[in-house]
Amino acid sequence: MFEKETADAERVVREFLEQAGLRPGDLVAVGCSTSEIAAHSIGSHSGAELGEAVFLAMYKAFEQAKIEMAAQCCEHLNRALILEAAVAERFGYEPVNVVPMPKAGGAFATAAWKYMKSPVAVERIQAHGGIDIGDTLIGMHLRAVAVPLRIEHPQIGGAHIVCARTRAKYIGGERAHYNDVLA
Repeated sequence: MFEKETADAERVVREFLEQAGLRPGDLVAVGCSTSEIAAHSIGSHSGAELGEAVFLAMYKAFEQAKIEMAAQCCEHLNRALILEAAVAERFGYEPVNVVPMPKAGGAFATAAWKYMKSPVAVERIQAHGGIDIGDTLIGMHLRAVAVPLRIEHPQIGGAHIVCARTRAKYIGGERAHYNDVLA
């Protein structure tokens, strides 16, 4: 069940990672509307099984690449994020007390809570990159300078995909010199 969506989710992660220039241990925010994947309006047809299938495909792909993943909840939980407790601690993110459910947090974040080893919720992060599945508005969880990435196949089911990486701010004006590693 959901073989196409699972394959699409793996492909999206692969295409994203090819362009993002992330390093092991970097953090990626993923927002996902299962309603949009199922070709419905965001928030109208949350699908638990679809959320689990897409989450597990992406989580495993990021795990293989040694990239950390945070799953964004829906607006009913103020777009809090679910991530591994050890990752939250490493980045200095303070846990908050909430457990996502399909109608309050969304199916994708609920799957993250179910399948992560030691999940916690946090209110905000500053991720090194992000994948937005179905226009869930992950921008608030990216570092200050986001650079759009154009993946070859920007769709899972009926959901539009937007990807971004982040970079350091350029400061100093016309006489400044920059470190290409941070670009």
